[in-house]
Amino acid sequence: MSKLIVPFALAALVLAGCSNAPQRAACPAGQVCLEYGNNIEPLTLDPGKANMVDEASVISDLMMGLTTDAADATPIPGAATHWEISADGLTWTFHLREAKWSDGVPVTADDFVFGLRRTLDPKLASIYAYLLYVIKGGQAVNEGKAPLDSLGVSAPDPRTVVITLEHPAPYLPELLKHQSFYPVPKHTVEKYGDAWVQPGHYVSNGAYKLVSWRLGDRIVTAKNPYFWDAKNVCIDRVNYYPTPDVVSAERRVARGELDLNTRFQSNRYERLQKTMPGVAHTGVSLAVAYLSFNTRDVAAFKDIRVRRALSMTVDREFLTRKLLRAGQEPAYSFVPAITANYVKDGPKLAWAAMPYAARQAEARRLLAEAGFTPKRPLTLTIKTPNNTDTLLLIEAIQADWRSLGVDVKIEQNEGAVAFAAYRNRDFQVGSMSWYGDFNDPVTFLGLFKSDTGAQNYGDYKNPAFDALLAQADQEPDAAKRAAILARAEKLVLDDEGVIPIYFVVNRNLVSRRLTGWADNAPNFHRTRWMCRK
Repeated sequence: MSKLIVPFALAALVLAGCSNAPQRAACPAGQVCLEYGNNIEPLTLDPGKANMVDEASVISDLMMGLTTDAADATPIPGAATHWEISADGLTWTFHLREAKWSDGVPVTADDFVFGLRRTLDPKLASIYAYLLYVIKGGQAVNEGKAPLDSLGVSAPDPRTVVITLEHPAPYLPELLKHQSFYPVPKHTVEKYGDAWVQPGHYVSNGAYKLVSWRLGDRIVTAKNPYFWDAKNVCIDRVNYYPTPDVVSAERRVARGELDLNTRFQSNRYERLQKTMPGVAHTGVSLAVAYLSFNTRDVAAFKDIRVRRALSMTVDREFLTRKLLRAGQEPAYSFVPAITANYVKDGPKLAWAAMPYAARQAEARRLLAEAGFTPKRPLTLTIKTPNNTDTLLLIEAIQADWRSLGVDVKIEQNEGAVAFAAYRNRDFQVGSMSWYGDFNDPVTFLGLFKSDTGAQNYGDYKNPAFDALLAQADQEPDAAKRAAILARAEKLVLDDEGVIPIYFVVNRNLVSRRLTGWADNAPNFHRTRWMCRK
């Protein structure tokens, strides 16, 4: 899932006494409150429409799927207590626990059927609809070629959900944690329509309920008394703040005003280890940072020589070891090495072993061969979100490309604006990261399928690639499936369909007073597992 950061107006917090005291929001007497720095102002809390990691952080505290995240992000039973799988791996029968929405209305199997159909309804235009193509008939429904009730999901009784798949998907418990598979309160949506997600209308089945949302300030949630495991939820109230200024957020964590912030400036890691020992948490992430070409509208990017020249000239070693310096690794492939169900030592860009100077020389030759010379330079603009780490990165890449004689401009946008532009193909080169929605190579390679839609930002299209992913879907042998997926990744890399830059490290600031936090590669941290001393 995509990651972005957008600016905000700092919350006006109540200060009592000395000006050096932590400016924490008032916490009701006898309650435990969490001050959560969450990077962005969400565009939506609708699980069928959400796109960004930091939207999912809030939604997954409010809502719960058939499976859910343990503290270490492994899948565990959520709204379902258990399930059975047919011998052919195509039919999954989930048995729901007795549960209620936050307004006291029972959660039923119909709410799951309704939610899945809603995500695939072409009228909703969910950016994640393609994830549900694993369900029988999902793609036909989403493309308007079949009615909603033809989808392979049913509710034979109020406590049973049956999902029939297009092909075996042993990773389904991982997938069902994703917000696009969440139930939706049918009774509320039918009453309020799209306004069901507004405070006062929003009902949830997770550990928390929505209290308020003041744009540019904070989202406030409170423990859901109807949550089936409410007695084991420690934190009573959560304030989620947009924190695009990561250095300011760092200071707020140091003062005790925030209990956590889900990002810090990469090149400050060494300093943080000294000034805030034990607070800065890093670890390899299930994520990759990359650049996309607008191959649909920019004629130059239809030429593989241009794409290859630009990718070859990105000095990944300098970017990771000299500029970012928090453990990021240069990326010469797209699927992170830690991804489950994949080959060891997967495919890499064909020229990955070339020394950087040789790559520069070859890039100049390729550009000249493509018709771009000092008298007729390639001109392009990189559109980027305006967070600090990304700007440092893009300025360095701008210098790399200018060394080839390319005329490069940088256009900074607020994160939400930048990603809206990417989705609408209003860019030439875009800067983004992809955080795996589930731990399997398909979460990365699925971006390049020709039917993926908006999140295939570069509009990569290769029938051979699509055929390999379809073949992998039908392969029951795990090792053979992994080998097929590796062949698919090699096609993308050989086609220079994307510029992988580095493999991400998670960077969280976590107060030493916060307990229950478990570092994990997907970087999913559900508040229900945490407490504050």
